[in-house]
Amino acid sequence: SLAFSTDSYVVNPINFPGGCIGELAINGTVNDLAVAGAEPAVISVAFILEEGLPIAELRHQAEAMRAAAERAGVRIVAGDTKVVPQGACDKMYITTAGVGMVPAGRLTEKPQVGDRILLSGPIADHGMAVMLARGDLAIAAPIESDTQAINHYTSALFNAASPHWLRDATRGGLATVMNELARDTGLGIVLDDAAISVRDLTRGACDMLGIDPLYVANEGTFVAVVSDAEADAALEALRAAGCPEAVSIGRIVEEPASSVVLTTGFGGTRMVDMLVGDPLPRIC
Repeated sequence: SLAFSTDSYVVNPINFPGGCIGELAINGTVNDLAVAGAEPAVISVAFILEEGLPIAELRHQAEAMRAAAERAGVRIVAGDTKVVPQGACDKMYITTAGVGMVPAGRLTEKPQVGDRILLSGPIADHGMAVMLARGDLAIAAPIESDTQAINHYTSALFNAASPHWLRDATRGGLATVMNELARDTGLGIVLDDAAISVRDLTRGACDMLGIDPLYVANEGTFVAVVSDAEADAALEALRAAGCPEAVSIGRIVEEPASSVVLTTGFGGTRMVDMLVGDPLPRIC
């Protein structure tokens, strides 16, 4: 079957450690298709440019998009450009549309009690990289965005297992997508805090700002739900495909229904609620 996705990108600043708005636009579109079970194929692109934007900047972003598309194995097949007066947009906005094909049999089963939850890598790098790059905070740390296309990883996962659910943990972070899964299925989710990887610099920046990494956006990290019997094979496939830090972080349970619980290293538990508001504006 056909998969179709569209999205807009308004990140500020448009260049940040580890990536830029052009690369982000391609990766984000590819990833939306990949977590729908599709093999991404083609993308169209539309630019909204602020009057006075240097041609060199537009060329830089276009080159970043070309390189990102090549890495993902997709083609940019159509585009459009509009210029608006100064102040009508913030340097550059990008809108994309992507098309892919979903092979038969993918994501046909629903999550069920006993399933394992797999995470492809460390969380919170993108959101913190963009926040620090904005320059509003007196914090300097070499944190880079995790922005990347994940379609090669999801393809490896589908070759090794039959995932019941996939999602890239973008705005709202891991906590939000886990709450959406619990809400949509009516089941409970138990996460192991010790298994969820956060890089030391990223965790330190989050601690200084009083932000929970579970709610910080990612742009190249995804979550998969697979059966317990297939979890080990799925992890091996992800690690071999280029996700060396892929790990099992929890399970689907019956109770507490429609809720997410985090078990801590001290043996206690705490509820992980849906994000209220958005602590980090303009991250994608």
